[in-house]
This record gives sequence, C-alpha cells and structure tokens, in this order.
Amino acid sequence: MRRRSAVAQASDIVMNEAVSKKEFSPDSPSRIEGDVESYVLGLGKAARKAARVLASADTDKKNAALEVIASRLLESADAINEANAVDMEAGRARNLDAALLDRLELTPARIQGMADGLRQIVALPDPIGEITDLQTRPSGIELGKMRMPLGVIGIIYESRPNVTADAAGLCLKSGNAVLLRGGSEALQSNLAIARCIRQGLLEVGLPAECVQLIETVDRSAVGAMLAMSQYIDVIIPRGGRGLIERVANESKVPVIKHLDGVCHVYIDKDADLEMATAIAFNAKTDRYGVCNAIETLLVHVDVAAELLPGLAQKYLQEGVELRVCERTQAIIGQASAATEEDWYAEYLAPILSIRIVDSIHQAIDHIAKYGSAHTESIVTADKATADRFLREVDSSSVMVNASTRFADGFEYGLGAEIGISTDRLHVRGPVGLEGLTNQKYVVLGSGQLR
Repeated sequence: MRRRSAVAQASDIVMNEAVSKKEFSPDSPSRIEGDVESYVLGLGKAARKAARVLASADTDKKNAALEVIASRLLESADAINEANAVDMEAGRARNLDAALLDRLELTPARIQGMADGLRQIVALPDPIGEITDLQTRPSGIELGKMRMPLGVIGIIYESRPNVTADAAGLCLKSGNAVLLRGGSEALQSNLAIARCIRQGLLEVGLPAECVQLIETVDRSAVGAMLAMSQYIDVIIPRGGRGLIERVANESKVPVIKHLDGVCHVYIDKDADLEMATAIAFNAKTDRYGVCNAIETLLVHVDVAAELLPGLAQKYLQEGVELRVCERTQAIIGQASAATEEDWYAEYLAPILSIRIVDSIHQAIDHIAKYGSAHTESIVTADKATADRFLREVDSSSVMVNASTRFADGFEYGLGAEIGISTDRLHVRGPVGLEGLTNQKYVVLGSGQLR
C-alpha cells in the first residue's frame, strides 16, 4: 500500500472536527480544555484584561509590535507555507471550489503582502487620544472629543488567512484587543501566522492576549462569541452570506457587517461613452469574486443603442455571461433574459445583469429596491445629475465617473480595512483605524463651578 504523504496525514487533523476540539498548537497561550464554551469564555476574560493594557500603550510600542510581527512573518515564511500546504490539500479533499482555494492559498507574494500591510499600518497616524472639536463654552470650560478604542473586537472570518495578520494589525494600532475565529479550512495557516503575532507582542512587552486565535473549528465557538457581550464589544463577520446572516440573527453583541455587495454602475444620457465603457468593463471584470465588483449595469435609454453593442461584445469576449432586460436583448441579442432574482443577485462570478432605464429617477429607484447599500457609481458629464445621484443614492460609497472597484480601504487612504460596513451605525463604508474607535467627551476646566 502506498505510504500517504505527511501533508495528507496532517490534513486529517483539519478534517476531524471532533479531534480538533482537543487540539492545540505547542506555542499557543492556552489549551482547549473542557467544553468549547468555557474555553472561549476564558479567552474573552483574558482579552478584556489585555485590552486595558493595550488601551494605554503608546504609539511607539504599538508600532514596534507591528514591525516585529512583520519581520517574524517573513522569517517564518517557510513554516507558514508548509502549514498552508496542509490546508490546501485538505481543502482539495473537501472539494472546495476554485475561488475558495484561491482565497485560501498563501504565496510568497501574499506573505510579503501581509508584512507590507502591517508596515503600512505603522505609517498611519494613531487615532487614539486625539482630541478634536475643542471649543470654549460660555462657562469657560473647554469641551472636546477624544478618540478611544472600542475595547475587545471579535472577528469571525472564512478562507483568507491573511485576515489574521490584517485584523491583528488594525486592532493593535487602534488599541483594541481581538479574538480571531477563522474557518476550519485555514486552521493550520492561521495558527502559523498567530505564532508570529504572539512572538511580536511578547518581544515588545505587550500581553500575548491582545491577539488571540480561537484554535478550535467547532462551530459552537462562534455561538459562544455571539453570546459573550460582557467580554466582546463588537463582532465583525467576514465571509459568505450564511455566516453573516447567522451572526446578524444570533449575536447579542453589536455587529459591523455587510451582507451582500450588489453594486451598480449607471450610465447616464449625458455620459462620455468611451469613459462609460471603460468604467463599466473595469468594474465587472477587474476581479469577479470581490464585493465591490458590479453585478448590475443600468443604461439610460437615450444612449443604449450606441453604447451596448460594443460594450456587450467586450464582456462576451471576456467570458462574461449577460442576463438582460427585454430592451437590452433587442439591441445585443447574445444574452439570456434576466429574472427578478437576477436583479437581487450577488454573483461573485463572470455574470452581469443589464437593464435599460428611462431616467435617473428610474435608475435610483432600481438601486433602492435591489441594491445592498454597498457601492454605486454614475457616469455622467452633467453636474446637476451627478449631485442628485450623490444625494439620493443611500449606499456606503457613492461615486461619480469612477469604477466601483475603488471602494476599498487602501484606495481610500485608510492604509487597510477590516471590512466594509453597509450598516448605518456606528461606521459605514471601509472600516479602517478610525472605524475601530469611538469618542468620549473631554472637559478641560480651571475651577469652573455650575
């Protein structure tokens, strides 16, 4: 009988969830002892204690930790790649689709990217302790607002092991302790990255419990996090619709989330059609499996006959399947009829819905009904029309004459993002350092009495 590879044997550990309840890495800060709920509760208590230390850490110490973690990631690249190979083989055995495997894979460039991302966070201004809006009141007191950490953040995510480093970096710089619960498909990769983070924290004298990875893939760990309002201040889910719906429905902790990325480009009657073609093509085909790619293209009836034949041909040559309204089908022919479900769909695939509209009012109504409040863009040369679109479209990012692919923390100058929020409270759009803070009033007096 052929001897199985070490990687294949190791993948059995990832596959066996019953065993994983008792598994722990040799370098982990705590063993998984007893039931999962008690284990997660212990991590939460430790995170709350560590959060108080981290909240008072100065910028230099936080930056030093990030620099050391970045160095450890690069020094441990071989070990991280070996761990990732275990996850990749297990993922193939579980028949994960190509898109998930792509998100799961850690290449040398992606490991370098994690280190670079941490160093970009180092370069960002530290928001903690910043006092803004300082004003002198009639009583003589000075009143302002100071930025503070949220406290303890729980992040539940799937597939992408680079989130372990990105989330740790953003939470550290913003003074928040964090509990990380990655997916079972990335367990070994996440453990390897978490070891580097732990080493960096300890080396600069910060508690290792500032960043803790939940080391079990048992799903009850997620339930425990969602019920732990005494130790976790906010939950941020990153993953598929099923995960985010579960978190939104079950959590007793406030949630920062976006459920879908049903984004639109609307090409107005006054658009520059060459610009419109380039924007609409980029917004769909630059990457398919991302939340800021468009799923529906809206085109004003006055320019549809001139614009759509050439643009549709570009999509078809790129392998994009088109699902269209009747009027669009009459113009381009090579497309299937869109259903009502298509207008709501987040495809995350080379599929695009196209609809011809009679006015900007109809375009805005379509977005309001079918969109997910993520990102919308208008292409127009008319300023009044652009201004109306900006005012009336209620999404977390609204753009004029630009691709929706710019809805990204790095592109917005945030350095990085921990996710994109389509909620109205407490932050909206890409969530960077400032989005991981809140404000308290501060009063500076000189003996005033009321």
